[in-house]
Amino acid sequence: MVLARAKAAFDHPEWIFEPKLDGFRALAYVDAGECRLVSRKKHVYKSFRSLCGAIAESLKVDNAILDGKIVCIGQDGRPIFNQLLYRRGNPYLYAFDILWLNGQDLRKLPLVERKRRLRRLIPPQSFPVLYTDHEDRHGAEFYQAACSLDLEGIVAKWKHGPMSVTRPQRVG
Repeated sequence: MVLARAKAAFDHPEWIFEPKLDGFRALAYVDAGECRLVSRKKHVYKSFRSLCGAIAESLKVDNAILDGKIVCIGQDGRPIFNQLLYRRGNPYLYAFDILWLNGQDLRKLPLVERKRRLRRLIPPQSFPVLYTDHEDRHGAEFYQAACSLDLEGIVAKWKHGPMSVTRPQRVG
């Protein structure tokens, strides 16, 4: 889903808030020990073969579809877009949703349940797939924290929504 801009950050008990990471949006299709990373416009990313191999190897699934962002991370833990753009850093997949797992379509489950399943799936190691954590209820404070870290912004998502019903939190 394409994001829309909000006028102001907000708090709400029915929404979760995630960091908006500077990178390439991708669906990771994992099947039979292989992985393909596909853009929002259905372009297969061919320059991330090593990342695809590492994802397929690290996820212990028959098949899965993860939604996330391909990013390169600096020493301070923040995304560095130029390293990703010019293929100078080690790419990671920050996964924020899971749509399919071992033959089961998860898209109609509430977002918070899909994120629970995603959290259990991603191994505790730091490469190649990272779990995109979220903040419950407190979007305004989370937005201020994102600004203080010079992140791109935050994204608000309805916690009971099917698939990824999103509303961005970029203010200013």
